[in-house]
Amino acid sequence: MSVDGSFIMANASHQSRIPREQFTEAAQVNYGARKYLEELEQENGDGEPIHQQDKVSTTDPDSTYLTKGNRAAELGYFDNYLIDNESCVIVGVQATAARLSQESAAARDMIDRYCERYGRRPKGVAADNTYGNGEMLQWLDERGITPYIRVKEGPNSPPDLYGIEKSTYVPEDNCYVCPAGKPLNYVGINKRNRAHRYYSTVKRCRGCEQKPQCTRGKFRTIAIHTCDAARQKAYEVAKTPEFAVALRKRRKVEALFSELKNLIGLRRLRLRRIKFVREQFYLAAVAQNLKRLVRFLNMRAQPAMASA
Repeated sequence: MSVDGSFIMANASHQSRIPREQFTEAAQVNYGARKYLEELEQENGDGEPIHQQDKVSTTDPDSTYLTKGNRAAELGYFDNYLIDNESCVIVGVQATAARLSQESAAARDMIDRYCERYGRRPKGVAADNTYGNGEMLQWLDERGITPYIRVKEGPNSPPDLYGIEKSTYVPEDNCYVCPAGKPLNYVGINKRNRAHRYYSTVKRCRGCEQKPQCTRGKFRTIAIHTCDAARQKAYEVAKTPEFAVALRKRRKVEALFSELKNLIGLRRLRLRRIKFVREQFYLAAVAQNLKRLVRFLNMRAQPAMASA
């Protein structure tokens, strides 16, 4: 299977955005904003917008302000598809806020729903490197699903400095030993980038002859992702011939989004609020799947007519 998400413009202007703290006041004169807060109060017991944005649209409060690449920032949503590569049939649809972090969460939800409905899991999932974070790779690995996804890399260290391969891990002491033979002790997990941290000290590194090739800081540090085992497996999968085949087939999901925008005309939504946006995404996917169904029925009818 393949998974991907595409940005769809909301039916709202960026000029409708106001500071978040003014939203409650605006609801007194704006029907859409007032209706939104009333529904939130019924669902959550809280009259505050659920997403943390500095500014919220009074026209469509659920929409998210996003910029991608060189394009100007716009209000919109992500339309997420899970497709079967062989048939090009859409087997999962999900509407999410226009945030890159939401794409991986949507992929997990769609795969889980598919498994509950059909009682089996896909053998492999292909996606772009937006989905190549450690948490997503580990989630797939735990379920026996092969990830045909390039690992998402963090900021690279300068090429003229020693890489992590120059240091040796000592399991019994849970530490690394640098090329000069000095230990880097474990200090905990960095919650921001979800990595195990190993630090040397200023005293150990101060007079080291290899320090210019090891680090530009006062002491050497090493960060190991908490899902590093799954990342290493994904690196190995990327070296196989099947990986290149899966990436070529992944273009089918991009072709479906092209069809969605250019032929069906869903570049901009007609409805507002995520519960109605979800309905529009589902109806568009149904239209696309019906086109495939007609093609399959036509393929089955031709041999029967020939034999007759």
